Amino acid sequence: MAFGDLLEQVGSTGRFQVLHVTLLCMPILMMASHNLLQNFVASVPPHHCSVHRNLSLSSLSPEQVLLLTVPQDIKNSRPARCLRYAAPQWQLLSENGTYSPKVKRDSSNDTEDLLDAELQGCKDGWEYSMTEMSSTIISEWDLVCDLRSFKQMGQTIYMGGVLVGAVIFGGLSDRFGRRFLLLISNLLMAVGGTCAAFSTSFSVFCLFRFITGMALSGLGLNSFSLIVEWIPTRVRTVVGTGTGYCYTMGQLILAVVAYFIRDWRWLTLAVSVPFYITFLYSWWFLESARWLVLNRKSEQAVKNLKTVARINGRREEGDRINLEVSDSFYFVANLLLDLLRTPTMRNITICLSAVWFSTSFAYYGLSMDLQKFGVDIYLIQVIFGAVDIPAKVVVTVSMSIFGRRPSQCAALILSGVTILINILVPNEMQTVRTTLAVLGKGCLAASFNCCYLYSGELYPTIIRQNGMGWVSMMARVGAMVAPMVLLLGEAVPWLPGFIYGVAPILSGVVAIYLPETLGAPLPDTIQDVDERSCKKTILNASPKKEELDMLDTHNTLFKEAA
Repeated sequence: MAFGDLLEQVGSTGRFQVLHVTLLCMPILMMASHNLLQNFVASVPPHHCSVHRNLSLSSLSPEQVLLLTVPQDIKNSRPARCLRYAAPQWQLLSENGTYSPKVKRDSSNDTEDLLDAELQGCKDGWEYSMTEMSSTIISEWDLVCDLRSFKQMGQTIYMGGVLVGAVIFGGLSDRFGRRFLLLISNLLMAVGGTCAAFSTSFSVFCLFRFITGMALSGLGLNSFSLIVEWIPTRVRTVVGTGTGYCYTMGQLILAVVAYFIRDWRWLTLAVSVPFYITFLYSWWFLESARWLVLNRKSEQAVKNLKTVARINGRREEGDRINLEVSDSFYFVANLLLDLLRTPTMRNITICLSAVWFSTSFAYYGLSMDLQKFGVDIYLIQVIFGAVDIPAKVVVTVSMSIFGRRPSQCAALILSGVTILINILVPNEMQTVRTTLAVLGKGCLAASFNCCYLYSGELYPTIIRQNGMGWVSMMARVGAMVAPMVLLLGEAVPWLPGFIYGVAPILSGVVAIYLPETLGAPLPDTIQDVDERSCKKTILNASPKKEELDMLDTHNTLFKEAA
């Protein structure tokens, strides 16, 4: 008996599934808040050097003090960010308080050339104009000028935690179960986020953000597996898309919360506290019966199935399930090497690795530098989040009609083309550039939505968490590299956009070699994956009836022998 038959017997779309999926989606609402938190807690406010501490300029207005002590950047008509006059330039202060710039900016190397006044660095610190946020990690720990790369480093460290979490939690959940690791992940998210909010230094902040990243990876992987392993094939597309919408809504929630909470510490705490609640109700979740059976824990699997039957109002059907029925599944050891054990598994793993890497790489490359668009960061966060709604509707319809593979390929290639076109648009056309970036981000969000569902359908239950952990790790590698690529823009402005555009196009071509899963049952073992690939190969060769009968006989004998 296939597990799908057992699930139909106890109710595959009843009250249990509705409550189960809803509760599992709640923490996903807050996952986007942590992934994109850097846009707000690490936003760079306008700043300039503080005045000399040994000078008394109390009789002058703040504007006059600024004229005397800080040179003006002619390129953008703003005070220089990282230089000040070695001594006040009294000659610049005329009777009417007007300013005659004495320093011009060399646009070729982004440095100020002194004309007739000696300049020096910001020896007495910086002053910040806190218009968007009342406090950020940039203003608190002076991560500007020579330390400006620390902003990108902080996000890279966080994504490094997500990568490590994908490796650790992906393997452990296949060994110890989805529910146990989900509980740990929720608790780590709550504690790690709380500790990050009360960090006393940038290094301590990065440490707890790393831990939070690890927990977020475990939360996402185990939530997805618990969802997909308790629902039937026919509703996987709809449920998978609904889960993706939770992440989309989380982006909008972040914009609203950040708008009303302008202090980075309170904002970090606000997006972390909800995980204490999800930790408490996660004790209610039932372990995946698929995982229990395949790991020779049939008694607990039967108990869980009977509980589901009772909640769905099918107590009598549930009582018919016994150990003999559940033991009809056979056990296969699940190792990380199984991802590459057979030609079919190697093809799936290599292609999915490319898809996940490039999707995450380009997605966070666009999403983690909202200030470059010259639009209010709260508004652009809402726009970037809202575009996911139509994007996921389109990809959901496409996956249901045309299939997973063409939808995945199209989303990646379209996103890459949009990003490359944006390189050719002049910087003065901010509206056009922002529109193209939003379209590209929408395509990448559609790609994410597709590859989450697609990967879960391609990997069998016995190694699904190992597989999802691996591809998630590749996604985090892409997310780690993305902020570092932004630094290349200081030398070659168009290079980051070119790299962000080429990567998804290449992976879109690679995705053509993945097998289609539209309407296919969820595989439980590696043998199921290989048999599905073998049967598809024979069908594509216009087989005779005798050949199909021989294939079915072979599969029956194989399962009986196992």
